[in-house]
Amino acid sequence: MIFQDLNLNTPLLRALEDAQFSTPTTIQHRVFPIVMSGKDVCGIAQTGTGKTFGYLLPCLRQWKFDKNKDPQILILVPTRELVVQVVESVKQLTTYMSVTTVGVFGGVNINTQQLNLLEHGADVLVATPGRLFDLIMNGAFKTKMIKKLVIDEMDEMLNLGFRKQITNILELIPQKRQNLLFSATITDEVEKLMNDYFNDPVRVEAAPTGTPLENIIQTAYAVPNFNTKVNLLHALLSKDDTMTKVLIFAGTKSLADDLYERINLTFPEKVGVIHSNKEQNHRFNTVKQFKAGVYQYIIATDVMARGIDVAEVTHVINFDTPDVPENYIHRIGRTGRADKKGIAITFITPKEELFQKAIEGLMKQPIPMLAFPEEVEISDVLTEDEKPKIRMKIIQTK
Repeated sequence: MIFQDLNLNTPLLRALEDAQFSTPTTIQHRVFPIVMSGKDVCGIAQTGTGKTFGYLLPCLRQWKFDKNKDPQILILVPTRELVVQVVESVKQLTTYMSVTTVGVFGGVNINTQQLNLLEHGADVLVATPGRLFDLIMNGAFKTKMIKKLVIDEMDEMLNLGFRKQITNILELIPQKRQNLLFSATITDEVEKLMNDYFNDPVRVEAAPTGTPLENIIQTAYAVPNFNTKVNLLHALLSKDDTMTKVLIFAGTKSLADDLYERINLTFPEKVGVIHSNKEQNHRFNTVKQFKAGVYQYIIATDVMARGIDVAEVTHVINFDTPDVPENYIHRIGRTGRADKKGIAITFITPKEELFQKAIEGLMKQPIPMLAFPEEVEISDVLTEDEKPKIRMKIIQTK
């Protein structure tokens, strides 16, 4: 199948041709006719499956010019970085259309965003839930024209605690609308929200839930402790010339900063770090440097990595094993995109073996273990968290 086989108009086909896209992905060709039919959709798709174009193409195909300039298409995403990416995708597809696209998110002056919406309007509004709710309550735009609601990365939004804002928004916008929800995993909480607010959604799967993309080679190392993990990471980055764009996951912001300090000593000006404590401009610039090839390595927390939309991430390294199995799927899905091979490497300490088993249970397949490299020093220096805790027994005397 090619894009010409879909019921796309000339402006969209020209934009796709400009972008050198000719063949729709699985999620794109499966979702398109269902959205065009007006039914609600639940798309089960991981990062790298083309889901953004999957919902944008049919939504934009059905968009009609309206002089009122109130939003017809509302797209909710979990992070400001994703707002920027989706806005860029809409603009790419609407090169030959008179569509006004606006992105709004927290961390910037709400009055500026409100004034922009009041003065210029928006046909397509891309937003994070918290900022969108505030703008609706401030009367920054009229919701009555909203015909399509897209909720992207729903599982991640619920993980971030946006359930209340999302349900509030669903109560405030017109009930007569088409709902499109996309999520890498469908949890009980996602199911409940769909049951409460959606109208018998059609499920569309790009790949079975919990199944990693087929072109990702997964491996893991058993590592005794934190400092040995650092030694192993240094060794892998130093000896493997194929590691040209590497995304290194750290479970916490403090761990990300600590890793950055250590890795930057060996690879100065080749590594960046992003997490929610970093300024927005810093995060945008870091990702930009990564895309441009200035940085070979980015250390990121789970949430911030959602803002990294780079087609050629060669490797994902899980410095720690995620305690939520679905996060493993999200992490490794950053590589192996656009039909290219990717490699995912996970470091697993004895305490993390339970997480490994949960991940393997979700995927219904084991993660192949590699022999620990002989040349890598095994450290006997333990962090405070790794040191055995001595429990003192208190004996009371009369």
